[in-house]
Amino acid sequence: MTTRQHRNRLWRSALAASAAFTVVAGVAGAAPVGGTAQSAPKLRLIAASTSVTLDKWEGESGVYLDLGTYITADGGPLEFNVTRKSYKDPVVAKQVIREGKKTRTRTLPAGLVKDFSGLRDFIQVTLTDASGKEVVKRTETFCPNNASGRIRPDAPANSKYPESCPINPFTLGSVWGVENGWASNTYAGYYSSPVDVPTGEYTAKVSVTKRYRDLFNLPDEPKTLKVSVRERKPEGGGVGAPAAGSHDSMTSGHSGHSGHGAGSPGQAARGTGHAYHEGRGADAPAPPALPYALKAGRTMAHPGDGPGHTDGSRIAPALSANAKRPTGRASVPNVPKPDLRSLPAWDIGISDGEDGDVPGKDYMVFSANVWNAGPAPLVVDGFRSPGKDLMDAYQYFYDAAGKQVGYSPTGTMEWDPRVGHEHWHFTDFASYRLLGADQKEIVRSGKEAFCLANTDAIDYTVKNANWHPGNTDLSTACGQQSSLSVREVLDVGSGDTYTQYRPGQSFDVTDLPNGTYYIQVIANPEKRLYESNLNNNVALRKVVLSGTAGARKVTVPPHELINAP
Repeated sequence: MTTRQHRNRLWRSALAASAAFTVVAGVAGAAPVGGTAQSAPKLRLIAASTSVTLDKWEGESGVYLDLGTYITADGGPLEFNVTRKSYKDPVVAKQVIREGKKTRTRTLPAGLVKDFSGLRDFIQVTLTDASGKEVVKRTETFCPNNASGRIRPDAPANSKYPESCPINPFTLGSVWGVENGWASNTYAGYYSSPVDVPTGEYTAKVSVTKRYRDLFNLPDEPKTLKVSVRERKPEGGGVGAPAAGSHDSMTSGHSGHSGHGAGSPGQAARGTGHAYHEGRGADAPAPPALPYALKAGRTMAHPGDGPGHTDGSRIAPALSANAKRPTGRASVPNVPKPDLRSLPAWDIGISDGEDGDVPGKDYMVFSANVWNAGPAPLVVDGFRSPGKDLMDAYQYFYDAAGKQVGYSPTGTMEWDPRVGHEHWHFTDFASYRLLGADQKEIVRSGKEAFCLANTDAIDYTVKNANWHPGNTDLSTACGQQSSLSVREVLDVGSGDTYTQYRPGQSFDVTDLPNGTYYIQVIANPEKRLYESNLNNNVALRKVVLSGTAGARKVTVPPHELINAP
């Protein structure tokens, strides 16, 4: 697989679903706690409107069927725990039903859930043209965590559930839910694909497939909508040009809620660091950090997030370091600590000389993630002495009540001035190495300094997992060149994905013989960070190198049950 194919896979366009009918849009950082007296929810399919207009933008492959249909939950939340014991085991989804002080679960039938993106083949959509001819018929996945809002004013003000369904291939556990008195958009977002239909008038029929109606006792109430498809042209700058004042125009070079290193689609090809999965954030199909409409330089009637609407452009507020660097004796008390773990590499390919690579060289590129299994967050502050190029970094420790009870010096933070980075990196957070078939090191990546951000939801079922992590937005998580202090956090349950495309970060395989190799990902390689467990920091991914110089290929065998090259 070439790098271009690899990157294009990450850059499928997706439009964010917005809760236009709601009183309150979005969610706040509620803790994942059990509710009050509740029961199995009554679910319904509703439509926000009987007609919708879809824009077919010049230069794009089609339109996205964001039809404004929702699943409502009343009388109790619709909740699922979705887990796998290991990468050798299939994904299992259990519905959680709360009845007063009692909680019971029921396991969903095998085959309904195969990954963490949602309930497969939940929604069926058909589209017929003015003559009555069926032009589209397909089923789509339903993520209960999708863009949502309240359906009645006495519903909980905030949803306690996460804001999206994970797309990382090595996710271990997730929580899905539609809050009691809320509704979740059925539009598949990132997982959807456009339909290539001419401009004109259509009729859409949306229904819940029979097996889910039977499983959840949903009434058979298909919704019929009038659909107008109109052709539009970008306003100023053309497709892919960032809108003035958008995240893409920020000097940080980051707009990715769900990864580091890309802003606009044009920036994606430059592969600057963290991965960018449009529509995910702790990922899809929740609204992306910057909506595609703004990326394409289009105008919007109501830009930004506010009561009753969202365009997906919410920016996580920046975290604040302590007012002063710690003083007094450093101590590492006996309190819960983070547990950093590495995921096997994925999205592995061979660079074909783009992105400033040395002509004639072959580079093995990949994505890697280090996550925090808890039970405590990793909290690191950096403090800069005036005129110095480095910050002194400190790790903090907290008791069960959240009070800081200790700290330890833990290296440095450095300013990375390169385009696409331009933020403060915590040094020695992870290390990447290419090993031979005998698992001895052959090539080491020069990348060991990182800006920490909660880009991926890896396991929200672990103890103390934060379902609403902060510092997910790269433009605010990593400071500015003029910063005197920075706080970087890796929350429990979340991980930080980086893509390795740059020479010095990717592996130069030009002169390596064909054969079997291993990509090794190491968390906390110098053991400067205090963890609850230092024995689970390494992950390996087998790869097979073939081809000739200038035309190398890499084959990636499945990792147990995970076939994610």
